[in-house]
Amino acid sequence: MGFEQHREGVERLLASYRAIPADASVRLAKKTSNLFRARAKTSAPGLDVSGLAGVIAVDAQARTADVAGMCTYEDLVDATLPYGLAPLVVPQLKTITLGGAVTGLGIESTSFRNGLPHESVLEIDVLTGSGEIITATPDGEHAELFFGFPNSYGTLGYSTRLKITLEPVKKYVALRHVRFDSLKKLEETMDRIVTEREYDGIAVDYLDGVVFTDSESYLTLGVQTDEEGPVSDYTDQDIFYRSIQHSSLTQPKTDRLTIRDYLWRWDTDWFWCSRAFGAQNPKIRRFWPKQYLRSSFYWKLIALDHKYDIGDRLEKRKGKPPRERVVQDVEVPIERTADFVSWFLEEIPIEPLWLCPLRLREPSPAAASASRLDQSATSRLDQSATSRPWPLYPLEPKRTYVNIGFWSSVPIVPGEREGAANRLIEEKVSDFDGHKSLYSDSYYSKEDFEELYYGGDRYIGLKERYDPKSRLLDLFSKAVQRK
Repeated sequence: MGFEQHREGVERLLASYRAIPADASVRLAKKTSNLFRARAKTSAPGLDVSGLAGVIAVDAQARTADVAGMCTYEDLVDATLPYGLAPLVVPQLKTITLGGAVTGLGIESTSFRNGLPHESVLEIDVLTGSGEIITATPDGEHAELFFGFPNSYGTLGYSTRLKITLEPVKKYVALRHVRFDSLKKLEETMDRIVTEREYDGIAVDYLDGVVFTDSESYLTLGVQTDEEGPVSDYTDQDIFYRSIQHSSLTQPKTDRLTIRDYLWRWDTDWFWCSRAFGAQNPKIRRFWPKQYLRSSFYWKLIALDHKYDIGDRLEKRKGKPPRERVVQDVEVPIERTADFVSWFLEEIPIEPLWLCPLRLREPSPAAASASRLDQSATSRLDQSATSRPWPLYPLEPKRTYVNIGFWSSVPIVPGEREGAANRLIEEKVSDFDGHKSLYSDSYYSKEDFEELYYGGDRYIGLKERYDPKSRLLDLFSKAVQRK
């Protein structure tokens, strides 16, 4: 889009901010969202972010990109792959925006070596609650906002531009699907791979897993390659997560994808959630238009369900109770993974589960041999990697966690309080020294929420400095009270 076009988009954004009544909350005016929690409706105009949806520039030599805050990862990847580059972490769904992944967290199969999306950010331009656009860097006057921005979900401001570092990628990803009949063995193997970055003598560049039952689980190990050869296609009739189950305990199944298809391997079926819409039924899938086999279309179906309560009405016609949505991602220390998953499978009737190990990013060993331009970007990134003071989502440096994702619903038991299953999960995650992402329903008390997500008094201090008139909602109001 170029810097001039981006500047024009920023001017429209500022004009829309000034048009919002002084007594109204400032919110984005956008039709789509990757959040699963409902929001209170408002009649006030929102921020015009229509001019902030593209890649501004890619510097292939420095391995950096300037990106508008509302740019989707699909567009970002399309802009960087021609240079043989990709973001350090590419969240699973095409419509997730870079700004959204940074302020709301994101994760993927590179997170065991590259951390979370906000850790690849070099600087951010933020529209604050006071209507100013400031540039936050790890070592500037707004460093406190830079580190407090992740997991703030737009309550400290909205990113208009992010400068991120990129990494080289090859044309293909070769996969091995390793099967386990013991969750503890899977946990131990995953921990060893994270430490050694290899398995059975072969390097591992990508690592995630799927649990179907306590006796059937898999790790998918990916390695980049330029070697030519046949590739699989999971964008049409074949379903990626079902292909994983073709592995045996003694013989891992192998596979190959183009790098682009690997990055979006989960998007075609929104992991396994497309089955809720019948899209995995072969008789239906055969006639399902290919352009609608993607997460953005499933989001439209979800929006219709929220608007008209379609799912609960169908359950009622079948004589069944309404269902509680249980759509969450949690992180637990890797040594607690098997125990947490075992508890979950016994208590919550949802499967499969997604596993994704992560560690906060450590200084790059390649910095010493990087080019001068690359060194400048890398040194700034590595400087912020030494202590990692991300106060609103405080993962410990040099400690491995596993993200566990579960996305479905359970029957509501008559007489139980609202969100009974989600509340139970929240309590258990805390018992396991874990954390829960805030993109979906939360039920914490105000006291517990502030203890978990406010970073002591860090968040309050940031709100007072960058949103002194409370034009933006606070995090508790947004994440728990759904305002």
